[in-house]
Amino acid sequence: MRHFFTIIFVVALGLATAGSVHAQSASIPPLQRPWNAQWISAQGDNGKIYGVYYFRKNIDLAVKPAKFIVYLSADNRYKLYVNGALVSLGPARGDTYFWNYETVDLAPYLTAGKNSVAALVWNEAQYSPAAQISVRTGFILQGNSSTEDILNTNESWKAIRDVGHQPIPGYFFAASKGEMVDMSKSVKGDWKATGFDDSAWPGANKISDGKLKGTAWGIDWALVPSTLPAREMTYQRLLKLRGAIGINAPAEFPATKTPLIIPANTSVSLLLDQTFETNAFVTLNFSGGKDAGISLGYAESLYEKGTKGVNKGNRNDVDGKEFVARIDSLVADGSKAQSFTTLNFRTYRYIRVFVKTKDEPLVIDDLYGTFTGYPFKRTSVMNTNDAEITQMLDIGWRTARLNAWETYTDCPYYEQLQYIGDTRIQAVISYYNTSDDRLARNALTQIDHSRLPEGITASCYPSNGTQVISPFSLWYIGMLHDYWMYRGDDAFIRNKLLGERGVLNFFSKYQQADGSLKDTPYWAFVDWAGNMWGEVKGKDGSAAIYDLQLLWAYQWAAEMEAKIGLHDYALIYSQKAAQLKATINRKYWDPAKKLYADTREKNGYSQHVNSLAILTGTVSNADRPAVAKGLLNDKSLTQCSVYFKYYLNQALVKAGLGNDYINWLGIYRENMAMGLTTWAEYSDVNTSRSDCHAWGASPNIEFFRTVLGIDSYAPGFSKVKIEPHLGKLTQISGSIPHPNGNVSVAYALENGKWKINISLPQKTSGILVWKSKTYNLKGGGNSFVI
Repeated sequence: MRHFFTIIFVVALGLATAGSVHAQSASIPPLQRPWNAQWISAQGDNGKIYGVYYFRKNIDLAVKPAKFIVYLSADNRYKLYVNGALVSLGPARGDTYFWNYETVDLAPYLTAGKNSVAALVWNEAQYSPAAQISVRTGFILQGNSSTEDILNTNESWKAIRDVGHQPIPGYFFAASKGEMVDMSKSVKGDWKATGFDDSAWPGANKISDGKLKGTAWGIDWALVPSTLPAREMTYQRLLKLRGAIGINAPAEFPATKTPLIIPANTSVSLLLDQTFETNAFVTLNFSGGKDAGISLGYAESLYEKGTKGVNKGNRNDVDGKEFVARIDSLVADGSKAQSFTTLNFRTYRYIRVFVKTKDEPLVIDDLYGTFTGYPFKRTSVMNTNDAEITQMLDIGWRTARLNAWETYTDCPYYEQLQYIGDTRIQAVISYYNTSDDRLARNALTQIDHSRLPEGITASCYPSNGTQVISPFSLWYIGMLHDYWMYRGDDAFIRNKLLGERGVLNFFSKYQQADGSLKDTPYWAFVDWAGNMWGEVKGKDGSAAIYDLQLLWAYQWAAEMEAKIGLHDYALIYSQKAAQLKATINRKYWDPAKKLYADTREKNGYSQHVNSLAILTGTVSNADRPAVAKGLLNDKSLTQCSVYFKYYLNQALVKAGLGNDYINWLGIYRENMAMGLTTWAEYSDVNTSRSDCHAWGASPNIEFFRTVLGIDSYAPGFSKVKIEPHLGKLTQISGSIPHPNGNVSVAYALENGKWKINISLPQKTSGILVWKSKTYNLKGGGNSFVI
């Protein structure tokens, strides 16, 4: 097979092994006594440099236990093995004031007699992902009772550094970097196995005592129980060989396990296609090939030749393209059954394998992935014969899943950061498609933890640096309001209102006498469109887009404070909202254009400003149709990117144009036509940096909220509003999860009449809005012929 692509080879690596789904459980209660385990490290390790470490302890058990619960954590990360089986990955990312520990029942993996418990711990140090906060390298394991205390980490554990591992810094990746492993320098043998001889390993070194949060006056890791379940780990084979240079590969490779022999003194390049984007720990098993160099490159897409890594073209095409990607690399030691698994997952559609052998042949015994992600279960249902809707929902769901593991992330390939602007949309996708809100709760809590002393949040968190996108703090208040409306839990949200007040107090310091913001501080990013990435500002230092975002935040805050907070704050925020709305109308409304301008000079207009004017109720009912018409037809307006179309489309629906929703999805049709299997970051699909950005997956909300018309009508979804926008559809049905069960709807046009069936959870009421007429709904089944 021949394929024309440019080979870009960089040597580099990391070692571990693939494993089964781990036994971690968030349902087991935390330990109710002080910890007596110690944080440990390898001897001679100062804890501040890049390193991969192995920890081991053997224990003898008289009988196989029915339960054997332990709590464990590490800095940066660990993989825990019992008798060779992978049972836990962690810890879930947090910060030093809230350092997560995982809860695991080891009993299913233990046997009567000798048992080996081993941990791979790594610290990427100066090469750590931007989301990784760290004190120093360390590992801790605490037993639940005196029985499990036999495994408590202390100097009875063995520990050794694997000097065969080195980092590959690579070009800009806020996510984890590449790995280089020289197998000849790595620890020999299966160090995880029960029979492994660790007699030559030195004992571990104590760093400090393990302390739970709030139990010490000074503490490096303030330990708290993780609230998240174990990540999914699913075996996943690569599906296609798209190109081979220097070898004739078997037809079944790589879709089935098939040995591939690479002769001595040969250079081989293989281009493998997963056929869809994924997150997976990649495992390469190989034999022989002493001193051979192996490179594994991971790419979301290939680049058109001669475009300097800019133009991607159709993602399915490989001819005439070059491979530019992040790299892991290995040096073989010549032995049988060598194995490499990435420390962190890799994001890819394409994998390029480059092998350069020396005087011995090398055998690739197997190459596969282990998909990983937050264990979301898709419980929403859409029944339609429209294949395009189904495809969009599937692509959007994949996009959302690849951006959810221990936090939500903006993109899995480049950054893996939990940005508020992205995360607000991702959380609502979770509410509409799953019954699991734990990751959303975790996000709300972590963003609350990110607040600076002046009250504003960080733009993304966790993060080992501090970046502030000030308008994102206002979207955080929107996130609180979303959770309150779709999931409820007044006590949880009430606990976050102090942060909401801090954010609004911060912005109040930059409000002028008329309420308008002046010189919004930090990075005033709104969208990757026109000057909305932070340069929109009038001569007086103000801009409509910031005033409107602040207005909306005041409205959300007033609503929450009135019901679950302090009425004095509700009154203050309502008054501030009324003042700001009047100022916006006076300052930015252009009666001739029937649009709101970006600044008081009225020399620029945007979809962004006019969308928020509709959504905040700033524009009058009389002028709303004209504003909506401008949003749709006036191409001189700064156009929303795929991200901000979330707000644009909501505004158009509120303006009464929701029946055209399916006509607004051109950017998604372009993505599909260009071969993407996840939604791209930018509206320019050809040059989009990231091929997987969850902020673009809003159709996975709107097909249910807008088309099927299912929405919350009161806090906690205690009342349901059904207002469908079916456009040209004549038959469609579906359901979404609800805190009390499911909401199901079905619409069918028969003989000129609509048959409508709606099912609400028991003890849940609602309304159906159909062509401006309102019908009451009760818990259980509701049927109409209209």
